[in-house]
Amino acid sequence: MEIFAKKQQSIVGVDISSSAVKVLELSKSGDHYRVERYTVDPLPQNAVVENAITDVDQVGHAVERAIKRSGTRCKHAAVAVAASHVITKTITMTSGLNESELETQIELEADHYIPYPLDEVNLDFEVIGPSGSDPNQDEVLISACRKEIVDDYIAVIEQAGLAPAVVDVESYAMESAYTLIAKHLPGGGMEKTIAILDFGATTMHMNVMHNNRSIYTRDHAFGGKQLTEEIQRRYGLSYAEAGLAKKVGGLPDNYQTDILHPFMEAMCQETTRALQFFYSSSQFSSVDQVLIAGGCAQILGVDELIANRAGIHASVANPFTSMSLASRIKPQSLSGDAPSLMVACGLAMRSFEQ
Repeated sequence: MEIFAKKQQSIVGVDISSSAVKVLELSKSGDHYRVERYTVDPLPQNAVVENAITDVDQVGHAVERAIKRSGTRCKHAAVAVAASHVITKTITMTSGLNESELETQIELEADHYIPYPLDEVNLDFEVIGPSGSDPNQDEVLISACRKEIVDDYIAVIEQAGLAPAVVDVESYAMESAYTLIAKHLPGGGMEKTIAILDFGATTMHMNVMHNNRSIYTRDHAFGGKQLTEEIQRRYGLSYAEAGLAKKVGGLPDNYQTDILHPFMEAMCQETTRALQFFYSSSQFSSVDQVLIAGGCAQILGVDELIANRAGIHASVANPFTSMSLASRIKPQSLSGDAPSLMVACGLAMRSFEQ
């Protein structure tokens, strides 16, 4: 489901987070995917703030650089806006309406659910299926995002010389990538409750899947930027230098004990807190597994620590496990970046939904 889409072939996934631009191109033969190209390029500090683009020019240049570095020849891109900018509502409509009739009816209904004038939003809908309470009614999911948010994403894609084919929602893209992981879970993920914890730079996004459908999402103000800023403060580095040192190493011996380990403990506390929020607002009192995604998932041993502290099996998300790789892709690099490429992967998969 997307807020804005034109059906095209060969779509490259472009994930614009608060700290980096991630570009990913996939190909597909039968049921088998192959990673053709990918790159992760850092963004200037504060170019994206609170999940919104604040400097279209800088982000546009960063996307252009990432596209060139990746070597992709795709002319169309899929991007995603944060779920926090999207209003979603499930409503019931009379069954059997065609698309045009649905559109007309939904525009009439949308006024009741969306707190903005309809000419200020991009609106989309998806028929989920028959209503459980009335077989003559269908459940329809409507989504709306303010045009000014969507327009900024379109502008940066166009600045990079691409045509915007899809503007998706990050949580939906994450769910698409999760389907690749679910195949390897017992029973293909059915009868299982899996908590995906996406630790980004400024936000930890929790998405709980039950029977491979999202049943709960929530954002928590916690992320890897806190670690970067502590490295910056402690060692007198610039923000960019601290971010690079965090990724490639070379910091003094006391980094592990004084900075990294306390941050890993904080990740554990945030995980426990997020799970408690979920339990208190649902009928669930446990989850079967935690999947750790985002840049912070690259910290060695964090999955084991979270598993020990939370008492739940935890693993690092990798949607590429069963994919083959083009010869230009370095397996070790992709394996390290995999947990932060979940959204980009879900976006790149949009190529094959036509």
